[in-house]
Amino acid sequence: MEFQDELITKNEKEINMMSPLTWAYVGDSVYEMYIRTYLSNSTNLNPHKMHVLSIKYVRASAQANILKNLNLTEEEREIVRRGRNTESHHLPKHASAEDYMYATAFEALIGYLYLTKQNQRLEEILKNCVDFVD
Repeated sequence: MEFQDELITKNEKEINMMSPLTWAYVGDSVYEMYIRTYLSNSTNLNPHKMHVLSIKYVRASAQANILKNLNLTEEEREIVRRGRNTESHHLPKHASAEDYMYATAFEALIGYLYLTKQNQRLEEILKNCVDFVD
């Protein structure tokens, strides 16, 4: 994610003041980009088939499962707690409420790590994600 250095960035204090839904908003796109890149580099599928396969990785139940299998630091657990407990006023159509809350928490963690430029830890987590998807 080399383009990140060219973006306007906030300091960690400002990022901590953001809503966890903002972290999740960013995390959703970072995770989606990672999965799309992973599939384009590891398969020879056409774009439609890659899209269909990507759903296996990005659906709420998969993200909830990933989160439950990660070894997190105390700081990361706090980020996850904040993301999980944030009320989004959105009812999931294809997921349980619990999976949706954990998926939001997962995306919040990914977004937080990205925004705070904890790139090594972000990469470590993202590389392990594909191992936790059924």
